[in-house]
Amino acid sequence: MTISSLRTSSLLVLAGLASALLTGCGGSSSPAASADASASPGMVAVVTSTNVYGDIVRQIGGDKVAVTSFIAGPDQDPHSYEANPQNQLALSKAKVIIENGGGYDDFMDRMRDASGNTSARVLNAVEVSGKTARDGEELNEHVWYDFPSVARLADSIAAALGEADPSGATAFTAGAESFKRKLTPLEEREAAIARSAKGAAVAITEPVPLYMIEACGLVNATPEEFSEAVEEGGDVAPRVLRDTLALFTGKKVRALVYNSQTSGPETEKVREAATGNGIPVVPVTETLPPGEDYIGWMTANLDTLEKALGR
Repeated sequence: MTISSLRTSSLLVLAGLASALLTGCGGSSSPAASADASASPGMVAVVTSTNVYGDIVRQIGGDKVAVTSFIAGPDQDPHSYEANPQNQLALSKAKVIIENGGGYDDFMDRMRDASGNTSARVLNAVEVSGKTARDGEELNEHVWYDFPSVARLADSIAAALGEADPSGATAFTAGAESFKRKLTPLEEREAAIARSAKGAAVAITEPVPLYMIEACGLVNATPEEFSEAVEEGGDVAPRVLRDTLALFTGKKVRALVYNSQTSGPETEKVREAATGNGIPVVPVTETLPPGEDYIGWMTANLDTLEKALGR
């Protein structure tokens, strides 16, 4: 989901209040950040834009890190975000800051500038991934659905934490290696799905899960105009909607991979068309579900996708 379009309602630096409203398909919300206890001596203070990256940091850093994640749950609309003074304070004290980049969370740069923190190590997940836009296409910035990119980020996180706390560098490197070993079975699952699915066609509502879909050898049959309009919060042209709905009435796709975290009238029509025609719906989210960690979350996504394709 591209969230580079911001409506800034206020930025009061002296009061430590930054408010950045990200526009998209849904309404607005004021999510409370997910935070560890305040960093005690010996702990590295880390701020992340979403709880996806917050969880990865915790898996690598263990009890040597204190993490604050601004967007912290699937019940919160990631298309809209309002900062609060606590967010600004956390940024001002952070030693490591992790943002997605690629236009997804530009509010992080604005808030960091307002916080006056110029010494923190900033990791941009898109830059770390090395992903670039294909010719004539826009960059898919949802790199947390790409396991090789997440592995590269894990190494960068360990290095950044080691710079902030040299005494823990060995432990951070070991934490990253342990985390990356857990990614290997996920990549193997994708390869197995690719062998069995043999290029099956699927539909999407937004590009959020596209890296996983491509790694599973699946073909996205959705009209590009549909997913682009949904992602940008624009209107879907009637012709484009008809063509998208025809994927389900004509049984041209094996599954609909549906971003359940954001929805609108057009995406609901698509979901209803899928279920009404016996096409399995695979719900995905942009942030961690409650009680899940990154590995468990992605395992569940692959489980659901594989089951849908096998029907």
